[in-house]
Amino acid sequence: MNQNFVKSAIAASLLIAGTIGFSACSSSDEQKSETSAKKVEKQTLTNVSYDPTRELYANYNEVFKKHWKEKTGGEVEITQSHGGSGKQALEVANGLEADVVTLALEFDVNAVRDAGLIEDGWVKEFPLNSSPYTSTIVFLVRKGNPKNLKDWGDLVKPGVGIITPNPKTSGGARWNYLAAWAWAEKQYNNDEAKVKDFIKKLFQNVLVLASGARGSTTTFIENGQGDVLLAWENEAFLALKDYPNDYEIVIPSISILAEPSVAIVDKVVDKRGTRELATEYLNYLYSDEGQHIAAKNHYRPSNKAILDQYKEFDQNVNLISIEHFGGWDKAQGTHFSNGGVFDQIYEKK
Repeated sequence: MNQNFVKSAIAASLLIAGTIGFSACSSSDEQKSETSAKKVEKQTLTNVSYDPTRELYANYNEVFKKHWKEKTGGEVEITQSHGGSGKQALEVANGLEADVVTLALEFDVNAVRDAGLIEDGWVKEFPLNSSPYTSTIVFLVRKGNPKNLKDWGDLVKPGVGIITPNPKTSGGARWNYLAAWAWAEKQYNNDEAKVKDFIKKLFQNVLVLASGARGSTTTFIENGQGDVLLAWENEAFLALKDYPNDYEIVIPSISILAEPSVAIVDKVVDKRGTRELATEYLNYLYSDEGQHIAAKNHYRPSNKAILDQYKEFDQNVNLISIEHFGGWDKAQGTHFSNGGVFDQIYEKK
């Protein structure tokens, strides 16, 4: 065979093999590039929360975006929604798409569960019954406390104007109500008729029932109504920060351990493919960084070591647990359901 022909054939074969190899490498590189692009594609997450967490999650979301970028290389856009906790739960149950809910109390998350959107057992999905931070209820009064309001019993005096949200729509308002009820039980030796009468008198002094806690804060601070605001502890601290010369906090002898709850909205994350993102978003609330953000926004960290670093929190307050009322399902049914005790004692003005 002609040697020149053989050399030409070999050269052609090598050229073809090289071209195929190059094409294969190019195809492989393109696939890797597409996979990488998919991995870092921006995801979106919606957090439906209650009224007074606006500042908390505005801070937390920025920190979480950096954490998620470092962990996965991806970017995330986070949308917040705020309102009365009960109202927010109803919105999600009726179709407002949320990847996660961070609501004022367990019962409101259960309302979303009952709509078929959250799986049973959600309360054990994250540590401490899915409550990464806690709070309590305090009195916010005007500087100098002109009405000398020291405890729950002072609130039923004639001429005292109270501002609190509506327990039918606000989680914070339900904590307010139960804290007052716990005080009255002790005061009146569990005489239910006297306790009900006390709560009735308290609500007779309420000037405005807003739908949510932030609305009540606006009524008290910006509109200047009332002598006392029954407030989340964090709301009261925010008022002191913004108006240090205008208000002061009174801690009643008995209050309540308020445990806001967080949960993944299973039906939504499975449809949107955001379960991993949503899980990490709620998990990171328990990290040291997440706990410090909670504390700096005046929520009590669930991590005791971090809580101890923040001296603004009075840890000697007598805080009653929701278990004192038989848990949230029982408390809701007894006090806040249609025809419950609140409906029986509250007279609309």
